[in-house]
Amino acid sequence: MDQEYERRLLRQINHQNLPTEARLSKCVSATCSPVSVKSGDRFIPTRAGSNWSINFHYANENCRSPNQNHKAKDASSDSSKDAVAYAALLRNELLGAGIETVPDPHTDDRRHAVLSQDSHSLFRYTVHTKRVPFDSDNEVSPYSLSPLSNKSHKLLRSPRKPARKISKIPFKVLDAPELQDDFYLNLVDWSAGNLLSVGLGACVYLWSACTSQVTRLCDLSVDGDSVTSVCWNERGSLVAVGTHKGYVQIWDAAGGRKLTSLEGHSARVGALAWNGEQLSSGSRDRVILQRDVRTPPTAERRLQGHRQEVCGLKWSPDHQHLASGGNDNKLLVWNSSSLLPVQQYSDHLAAVKAIAWSPHQHGLLASGGGTADRCLRFWNTLTGQALQSTDTGSQVCNLAWSKHANELVSTHGYSQNQILVWKYPSLTQVAKLTGHSYRVLYLAVSPDGEAIVTGAGDETLRFWNVFSKTRCTKESKSVLNLFTRIR
Repeated sequence: MDQEYERRLLRQINHQNLPTEARLSKCVSATCSPVSVKSGDRFIPTRAGSNWSINFHYANENCRSPNQNHKAKDASSDSSKDAVAYAALLRNELLGAGIETVPDPHTDDRRHAVLSQDSHSLFRYTVHTKRVPFDSDNEVSPYSLSPLSNKSHKLLRSPRKPARKISKIPFKVLDAPELQDDFYLNLVDWSAGNLLSVGLGACVYLWSACTSQVTRLCDLSVDGDSVTSVCWNERGSLVAVGTHKGYVQIWDAAGGRKLTSLEGHSARVGALAWNGEQLSSGSRDRVILQRDVRTPPTAERRLQGHRQEVCGLKWSPDHQHLASGGNDNKLLVWNSSSLLPVQQYSDHLAAVKAIAWSPHQHGLLASGGGTADRCLRFWNTLTGQALQSTDTGSQVCNLAWSKHANELVSTHGYSQNQILVWKYPSLTQVAKLTGHSYRVLYLAVSPDGEAIVTGAGDETLRFWNVFSKTRCTKESKSVLNLFTRIR
């Protein structure tokens, strides 16, 4: 071998194996005192120490920033899944990775799978002398017309999980004149019988999701009163109506008649929550009254713990604990026997109206704060510990959990007026829905748990397919002025 050629080859190998610091110092010294180096006309690549399996996998990822990788990981398009399947197929044929199922692009399993594979050299010049049977997973049958291995055939035949698509267009839009733009009210609720109750000014209207028929349940204008809250019982037969003067009326929806009117509050009733036959009501007078609609009105429990208006009430799925939120930035948890709160959370910096108990994890409570807070917070009410929180960037008006998956939806006010779908516990955004021009103050979930309805001060109700599992129909937008005043 020529001595000059051997010297250049050794110099290139030694430079490849030098540490980065030494290489940088050498480059700096070379710029300060240039030395003429005699070079030839041949380029000799050095592949010593190269891991072609890892380099092949990270060829595109190294060119992207962490923010771009995060966005690509959150994407759920078919093209991204096709790219992952194609990359797995190439690794099978070129590297012998033996992948039989398409990895999920939303997780990091793909990276761990690549790192756990045996290191194979991409440029291999040796020939295996050991023969394996033709029906082995690593060999192609002599009767097959496909050049792919059996592993790749299993990969291509593996079931593909359909991409999650949430339509960003509501499938129905209803006009709701006189729907108040008041953060502390709760004027929309969806019953188990698929009836939507909406408080518009002094009236309560019922809209049937099955027939699209609208009926007026009550009109409080004759008493000089207005509607401040509505809430269905669990069976969907009774609807409670809170009024501005502090009354709580119980109405039979099927018969269209008022059963009783409960007194006890000295100010408007903005929050209602049923627990079986018991009804809890929260008012601006800072008191929570709990009454059984089957007993005389005098039998009641008074829960006093908030220092300002009570604007959020929710009973836990096991009917044992009541969560209340107030304008005093407090979140309180009550049990069914004590007159004092058993837990108190003071981490929010604004009014707590958005409250939701998880139907999937016992004792998990989610809450959202107002304009000065903008945070979603999660609590373990079994231990009293704060779990995690995230800043949503805008006022949190409502929260609701999905019945089918560990996800929840939040509606927001100042300043983005959007609807967000979150995965729990990762708290990654699944979808962002926009369309309301005012704060999205009202939220209700359909009885099948697949659709939601949102209401805002722009006097519209919008229906969204958010938690749909199987239904994938074409969305259509229809503007219907159904909630018109009946004269």
